[in-house]
Amino acid sequence: MRDAVVVEAVRTPIGRGRPNGSLAHVHPVELLAHTLRTLVERSGVDPALIDDVIGGTVDQVGEQAMNTTRYAVLSAGFPDTVPATTVDRQCGSSQQAVHFAAQGVLSGAYDLVVACGVESMSRVPMWSNVPPGKDPFGPGVAARYPEGLVPQGISAELIAAKWSIGREQMDTFAVGSHHKAAAAWDAGRFDAEVAALDGVTRDECVRPGSTTEILAGLRPAYHDPAFAERFPQIEWNITAGNASPINDGASAVLITSSETAARLGLTPLARLHSFAVTGSDPLLMLTGVVPATEKVLRGAGLTLDDIDLFEVNEAFASVVLTWQQETGADLAKVNVNGGAIALGHPLGASGTRLTTTLVHAMRQRGARYALQTMCEAGGLANAMILESV
Repeated sequence: MRDAVVVEAVRTPIGRGRPNGSLAHVHPVELLAHTLRTLVERSGVDPALIDDVIGGTVDQVGEQAMNTTRYAVLSAGFPDTVPATTVDRQCGSSQQAVHFAAQGVLSGAYDLVVACGVESMSRVPMWSNVPPGKDPFGPGVAARYPEGLVPQGISAELIAAKWSIGREQMDTFAVGSHHKAAAAWDAGRFDAEVAALDGVTRDECVRPGSTTEILAGLRPAYHDPAFAERFPQIEWNITAGNASPINDGASAVLITSSETAARLGLTPLARLHSFAVTGSDPLLMLTGVVPATEKVLRGAGLTLDDIDLFEVNEAFASVVLTWQQETGADLAKVNVNGGAIALGHPLGASGTRLTTTLVHAMRQRGARYALQTMCEAGGLANAMILESV
């Protein structure tokens, strides 16, 4: 029976998604092309052998329009015979690319495939793909949810209120993310996964000196009088300090079968074991990581205790803390090198960024099984399990 393995995984450093961010001068196609070039250079594969390149990008407009992944393939110098497509499952776009790539290998449709993602939030701001005055949801959704859906920040506040997660708990978690990320950089644990670009060598948003006292001084990020009236239970504890920042970055993983890896002289980093996607309440929106975790474990025939490492995307501290509360997972095994609150969350790149960090952490720590899951706008979530080889 065929399997699917990751044989190389790289990412750019993650820049602040502002006009003065360290990677703001780099076109998103070039961000992604840099990871693709690095992927084939480090693996030594002939890019002509790649059957497909599947990329994730969320705001597919402007400089990220017209199938960004295809133009990154061309910019990277791959033969023009190498195809590419760009997918959108919101924040989980490039994790979905991993699912599609691995499933293609498992089915026999692919022998060698790249899953990747990019987002330049400095050049293509969030919601750029929805022009002012336009409704992306349509009348059927409006009829189904007559009081209206809400932005992600309000969902994060509703989750914090429903699961009684307070400001101090979220700030403490956020500070821990920064400290773990800083320690990982200092210990060289990111060296194998990060491909420096234009003199940028480290993630820009990591704050080693972060403290709960500093974060306590930040104002609520999403307070809105209309939502406060509609949802009186909200305590307005989500801030810029306990939520992920806005970022630029790209990441890519090379996926094949063990048989093809052996034939090409490639060394597998991890086996892609099991996959799951779920939908959940689009009002709460970000809680799908809980049923997705349960679903992927059930499909794999594993329990939470079998998992040595977790990567749970830190879109907001309240999301990870709710996931932990519902699953009972040991937080000491979660985002051991820091998460998106510290490292950053370049939307379309985050799925393969988590995968890249996870496969390297598995080898560094001798983990047998690892689980990755991401919440996504609209009430969606992806989850997958990786196994050591």
